[in-house]
Amino acid sequence: MKAQKTLCSTFSFEFFPPQTSEGIERLRSARQQLAKLRPKFFSVTFGAGGSTQNRTLETILEIQAEGYVGAPHLSCVGSTNENIRITLQKYRDNGIRRIVALRGDLPSGMVQTGEFRYASELVTFIRKEFNDMFHIEVAAYPEYHPQARSVEADLFNFKRKVEAGANSAITQYFYNADAYFNFMDACEKMGVSIPIVPGIMPINRFPQLARFSDACGTEIPRWIRKKIEGYGDDSASIRAFGLDVVTDLCDRLLKAGAPGLHFYTLNSAELTTTIWQRLKL
Repeated sequence: MKAQKTLCSTFSFEFFPPQTSEGIERLRSARQQLAKLRPKFFSVTFGAGGSTQNRTLETILEIQAEGYVGAPHLSCVGSTNENIRITLQKYRDNGIRRIVALRGDLPSGMVQTGEFRYASELVTFIRKEFNDMFHIEVAAYPEYHPQARSVEADLFNFKRKVEAGANSAITQYFYNADAYFNFMDACEKMGVSIPIVPGIMPINRFPQLARFSDACGTEIPRWIRKKIEGYGDDSASIRAFGLDVVTDLCDRLLKAGAPGLHFYTLNSAELTTTIWQRLKL
């Protein structure tokens, strides 16, 4: 993989909108710790069909009020042009200038995809309605989207998002660095040159991670699974092993020229901060 040409590395942290007052306070505490690392932005997820739309915006506005850049996720499947337009107008009017544009998942029980089938259509819509007002991040899948018909189809879908006007991309998390390197080589061959930042998921509660990974198509290498299984209920050893694995992954990615790192924090600062300190960032 050739090093990507960037003026500076992009480090960012992802949150989900808290549902309770306790969750709000926990997120505030985590954000205060992570803000000391001076990320380029904080992103906040957006529930299926816009189910967390208000809480996503509330969290982003709080981030911005604290003086940091907030980037709301915006998923389009199951929505309409008008609903997406209204949401983007709210973002624009509140000074939000960075968007993570996603296809997303259909809400439970919904069958019709709405007026958007693919994230590329959302990117096209944003550019048509708002020109270059927003910096648009899109998703990339080094291990390929679990619903993709083929590797070639998935790469083509990614290229369509870039051609529609995406500025940069964040990958699904992975634990096999070669998957990212191979993906970057494939993108280079297609003429895709936007920054593609690796997504990083610290390892903590393994059953939860295994469920996430099964759902999103991320491979947890067999040697990692077996090692963790060998620790049984020894959570301290699992945590220490996970820190070693993810720190080594991040180090390898950055040394190979990755343009930054995007941490899926699960609204917690501890593991991400420890990895950051180990990397001497």
